[in-house]
Amino acid sequence: MTENKKKILYLLEYPLDLPGGAQMSTQSLCASLMGSNYDPVVVCPHLLKPDSVFPYRVITYPMGKNRILNLIKRILYFEKTVKDEAPDIVHIQMPESLITYGFCSVGRKKKRPALIFTDRGLFYGYRAHSMFLMKRALRRADLLLVTTDYNKKMWEKGTDIRPIEKIANTISSAFTFYDDSIRKQKDEKKNGLLTLGLAGRICEEKDWPFAVKLIERMAGEGLEFRVDMVLSTFEEKDAEMVEMIKSTLTKVLGDRLTINMDFTQQQMQEYYYGVDIFLMTSVFESFGKAAVEAMSRKCAVLSTDVGGLSEVVGKEDNLYTKEDPSRAVEYVKKCITDRDFLKKEQEYFLNRYRDNFSIETCLTEHLKVYDNILSGH
Repeated sequence: MTENKKKILYLLEYPLDLPGGAQMSTQSLCASLMGSNYDPVVVCPHLLKPDSVFPYRVITYPMGKNRILNLIKRILYFEKTVKDEAPDIVHIQMPESLITYGFCSVGRKKKRPALIFTDRGLFYGYRAHSMFLMKRALRRADLLLVTTDYNKKMWEKGTDIRPIEKIANTISSAFTFYDDSIRKQKDEKKNGLLTLGLAGRICEEKDWPFAVKLIERMAGEGLEFRVDMVLSTFEEKDAEMVEMIKSTLTKVLGDRLTINMDFTQQQMQEYYYGVDIFLMTSVFESFGKAAVEAMSRKCAVLSTDVGGLSEVVGKEDNLYTKEDPSRAVEYVKKCITDRDFLKKEQEYFLNRYRDNFSIETCLTEHLKVYDNILSGH
């Protein structure tokens, strides 16, 4: 670290290379900070791939399977690392790490690092005991960051925690550069057939059974389209859901269905180039990172009107409810019959990504926050 740089310590309770929104956002932010007046250092459990190389320093610590023992280990390790590193700012983006830091004496001293917490979830999404401990730690925070105005209003209404500011989430650096020639190449191979894209892990929040029913309804109304899906599994029972999706939709779509499994970020950024409309059927989303990924590759986005996702999509005509999905059906029908309309929609969402969710925008807003925090700390 050069003499005039300020150090920021990012504390995580999961390995930095474990797929997850907070980890990927931390990676993107830290990589962007290189070359700035700040020196980012990440503290996390041992990496899944110990030989992984990052352009910034990563300090790892051991974790086991017992949650209580892990909490004690984290408290001791966070305490020691903050003392040894003497950062100017501690920035936490995971709730368990915030709770852990709340038990550290270094976080309670008069002369302590500035503390920033980014809530990447939703205010109402935490259990009562977790929220109690988070509030306890936030009493000593210099700033609470949230990723949507939707969540900001809930924190303001439900607590006296202040100040609160919003910085929208960003996505992996794999999505930084958009190449229109790749989209044109993929479009030429479709023979005029519109492609619906769906992607995500197998979990209740994504509501895959509803996604299947919605696609069945669209096909049942005579609409012709392809479906290209990317699914991720974490538990053995998830394979049953994948098989249900595959068998049911194959009956409806035949060879117009493609299902891919467990793509990397690099594979995902290329996948979206082949999607015309990215369809989301979530019942809960704090932000909706997949929607932003799709926007960055010039996909139109069609989504359920839930949580922070509504704000990310930002266009009422592209939001529908599960109680009345007719708007989604009519939207797909219009995109099939009016390709000029589809092109305008795709341009709109690409520009929305560039104006609101790019890494450059995220970095600029974080630098302002860091500068302001230190000027008054």
